[in-house]
Parts: sequence; structure tokens; C-alpha cells
Amino acid sequence: MKIRSHGLAAAVLFVVCATTAVSHAADDPQHRIKSAVDMAIQPVMAKYNIPGVAVGITVACRPYVFSYGVASTETRQPVTRDTLFEIGSVSKTFTATLTSYAQVTGHLSLSDKTSKYLPALQDSKFGDVSLLNLGTHTPGGLPLQVPDNIKNNDELMQYFKNWRPAYKPGTYRTYSNIGIGTLGLITAKSMGQDFAALMEHRLFPALGIKSTYIHVPLAKMADYAQGYTKEDAPIRMASGVLSSETYGIRTTAPDMVRFVEANMNSIRLDKNFQRAIAETHTGYFKAGPMTQDLIWEQYPYPVALKTLLAGNSSAMIFNATPVTEINPPEHPREDVWIDKTGSTNGFGAYVAFVPEKQLGIVVLANKNFPIDARVTAAYEILTALADGKGGNCK
Repeated sequence: MKIRSHGLAAAVLFVVCATTAVSHAADDPQHRIKSAVDMAIQPVMAKYNIPGVAVGITVACRPYVFSYGVASTETRQPVTRDTLFEIGSVSKTFTATLTSYAQVTGHLSLSDKTSKYLPALQDSKFGDVSLLNLGTHTPGGLPLQVPDNIKNNDELMQYFKNWRPAYKPGTYRTYSNIGIGTLGLITAKSMGQDFAALMEHRLFPALGIKSTYIHVPLAKMADYAQGYTKEDAPIRMASGVLSSETYGIRTTAPDMVRFVEANMNSIRLDKNFQRAIAETHTGYFKAGPMTQDLIWEQYPYPVALKTLLAGNSSAMIFNATPVTEINPPEHPREDVWIDKTGSTNGFGAYVAFVPEKQLGIVVLANKNFPIDARVTAAYEILTALADGKGGNCK
């Protein structure tokens, strides 16, 4: 009987300990967050044969980073917190931030015409376009990419001299690298410095991000993930006209999470930079299902997944979309879902955050996989983590 009693006691003790362990795991924020990320990300990696992914999450001002797979299928080097990813057009949000900072510090105004900073364009149609039009994809119709025959800025200026708008500026949204790229060019000119130098020596340090580059240092090349095409061929980004201003940033998940936190005003920054970041969330145009901010795109929160998929659809990227000007512009709001996608030939990225919830996500992959899969995975994760109690962590 004693033996049985001891056996029963041991069994009871095991059950109690196991139950306690499960309970503690369920109560552990990192465990809960990782479970949500695992559930959404691992099936996507398998479906699209994605070698590596880094996911950054911020919940109530606490950052978390989860790494999956490899940075290179050849070396089998695992993805880590230090792995550098190309973020494609998410780079545009940094350009917008620098432009907003230039406005806050009096170097330019978004209401200015491009010809004020590019005198060669005086008396041209493009010279009459406002800087705000460049930053909201509403200059009157520009192609998605810089034409292949343009090899330098002089040729770009000649292209602008000959440009004729398809629409009246401010009436249609046509997503384009050229507009925001030129805005970055003008911003640097207004501040009297090289664009890449301003980003790497002014903006990035002000944000407190230390592993983000336009020009990756030789000492960091070992951390630079290998990108892969849809056919699984290795590829990395090639530079070109306006590439630094539009899709040229390489960064890590921890740095991107900090950038998201800066955008939710949950970390302390220099007041001019904080104001500049906040003003990039000003709503200027209604475009289809979303509001066009300064590059950022936003939706009233809570938002349905189908609305996000419509706002991030290929139609919104490749087709001209009629817009309605918001006059006066809508002040930055907390009760919104703000996002931006980014792609290069070998990488895919998505960033989204909800200031009211102090909840944000960054998905970085070394393969360009479908945007709807990125948006869906991020939506599933943030929906699982939203507790309905708000996220005031100050």
C-alpha cells in the first residue's frame, strides 16, 4: 500500500507540475506571441519555399524577434537577429520621414513646387507638381519604375522636361518609384547633403537603429541574407537611378521593430524627429479602400482582412486609382491600421502597426512571396495578439 501511495503521490505531483508548467507557458507573453507567429509564418514558408524569415513584434512597448530558416541555402547560415534583409519599398517610409523632418526644420515645404529645388524644370509640367504630390503618388501619372534608358540624374531631368501628365495632379493615385525617389532627391538638395549620408548619419542614428544601411559595410556583408527569386535562383538588389531613395535599405528585424515603435510614439526621440514621424501619418487623399498618408497607407481600425487585401492588391499598385483630397488634411490618428509593403526581386517585406493598441509587426523574408500572403499572416498574428484593452504603455 505504501508503494501504491507513493506512486499515486508521484503521479499527482507530476500532474500538478505539468499543469503548472502549461499554465505558466500560457501566461508567458513570449510563448503566447511565438505560438501566434509560428502558426501564421511556418505554413507560409512551406507553401512558398521561403528559405528564411525574421518577424519582429512589438506589444505594449515590448519588442520580440523570432527567426526562422536560413539566410542562405548554400551556406545554411541560420537567420538571426543580425541578419540583414532588403526591404524594398518599405524604404520609402524612411524617405518620407526624412522629408517630413526637412519640413519640420524649415528646409522645405510639401506645398512647394518641384521647380523651386530643380530649376531646370521651370516652365515644365513636372516643375508645377508639388512635393506633396510626389509623396502621395498623385503627381498626374508616372510609371512604376524609372525607365531603363535613364542612366543618371541628368537624363532623369530631361525625362521630366518632356513629361506630360495623364491626369490633373491630385486627382489620381499612380504608385511610382519615380515620385518618392525625386522627393528624396529634393529633400537631400534642400538640406545641402548627399541623400545616403543624410540617412546613414542623420536619420538612422536619430532613430537609434544601428544595423540599417543603404551601403552595407564590408564588415557586415556576412550578415547580408541571400535573396531568392520565385524560381529559387539567388539574387540581390542592383543599384540604379533613385534606388537609394526608393528601395535601397537593408536592415534587421530588431531595427525595424524600433522604427515601428518610433512610429507609435512609444520610444523617446528628439522632438523634431518625433514630430516629423507623426506628420507622415497625416491623411491627404482617400484612394479606394485606404487613406494615403505621406507614403504610409492607413485604414480605420478595426479593419477587415478583405479591406487590407484590397488596399494592398496589384490593382492598387499597377492601376490608376481616382482619389478624393482630404481638405483640410486629416490629423494623425491612433485608431488606425497603418502599413506598407516592400519587395525586391529576391526579398519580401511587410510592416503594419496600430498605435491605439501599441501593437506592430515586421515580416522580412529572403524571397519575394505574394503580398496577400504577407498581409494575411501579419493580420492573423496581430489579431491573435490584440486583447481589446488598448495598449497605453507610457
